[in-house]
Amino acid sequence: MNTIHELNQVLWVETPHGDGVVLFLIDYGVHENTIYVVALQDTREIKHYNSNQIKICNNHTIFEAYGKSSNRV
Repeated sequence: MNTIHELNQVLWVETPHGDGVVLFLIDYGVHENTIYVVALQDTREIKHYNSNQIKICNNHTIFEAYGKSSNRV
């Protein structure tokens, strides 16, 4: 069963092609990795990434509010 999830919040990620914002994700079920559809910041391209190809960008504001080190995500 395929499912498309639209994100309600802004989620910045690091991709092999630079930073971008996740627009939505596609879940193909338990036997496939989730696909993230990302709008890249620098090139304004829309690309699809496997969940193993991206990392969430560090948000210093959140970590400072909770008094944690900004080296962790």
